[in-house]
Amino acid sequence: MREDCGMTKIDMTNALRLPAGSVDLAAFDPRATPGLPEGEGKEDGYKRLAELDAELSDLQERLFAAGRSNPASAPRILLVLQGMDTSGKGGVIRKAVGLVDPQGVQITAFKAPTAEERQHDFLWRIRRALPKPGMIGIFDRSQYEDVLVARVEGLVEPEVWQSRYEQINAFEQESAESGITIIKCFLHVSRDEQAERLQERLDDPAKHWKYSPGDLITRAHWDQYQAAYRDVLERCNTEVAPWFVVPADRKWYRNWAVAQLLLEHLRSLKLEWPEADFDVTEQKELLKRLS
Repeated sequence: MREDCGMTKIDMTNALRLPAGSVDLAAFDPRATPGLPEGEGKEDGYKRLAELDAELSDLQERLFAAGRSNPASAPRILLVLQGMDTSGKGGVIRKAVGLVDPQGVQITAFKAPTAEERQHDFLWRIRRALPKPGMIGIFDRSQYEDVLVARVEGLVEPEVWQSRYEQINAFEQESAESGITIIKCFLHVSRDEQAERLQERLDDPAKHWKYSPGDLITRAHWDQYQAAYRDVLERCNTEVAPWFVVPADRKWYRNWAVAQLLLEHLRSLKLEWPEADFDVTEQKELLKRLS
């Protein structure tokens, strides 16, 4: 970890981890900057994000190499990004995940289920998208849509979505036991900030492609979605797959915070370079003869 003179070491895993128990989203300030040393601001955040590049790239390459050399035991990482419209899931993927080699990343954006997906249980498409050995998987939305959208929009009966929390917990436990490190980030954006971002998309022709009239339908149910997210955070916050609440009103902070979380989890894997499965000395000699 970076440790500047007189500064506290960064530990976003503890700074952002949601404690077990009841959740009051109003108690979390979407403009806060937890984990960032006092007195630091936007320019410091940009600088810190840039400084993560080299170590993130190195650790991700070690992870990828492990998947290529020993897929049976190679670890995997799953980064789950959830949040209201405009909370910045795409921004995190571009600015934070974008620091690593794209060949080692699997990105899945979960939209409304297809006809084929609706023929299976709600976790079927999620299981199919889990990262392969040595990969970093990114879920832009996730299994939680089935207790968020399905609940608020009344797509299924209450007894159906109510039963899904425990199914999700069991699925995440099973995934963790298979070697997947799960990082679940709730990108917490305020209602006012969302309004500003939607307005920007409407005002700028270059951002019209980002806008969907459906965004206003979702916004009209803001309170219902906040209640649904509260239940998700309370009922699916486990030891193997805890939630991290990431304040998302400041884009620069959000991007750095998620990149730092990813880095800390990669560090925890204590990745080493795979040992050669050939005689290195012999190969050096052969190369010398052919030079």
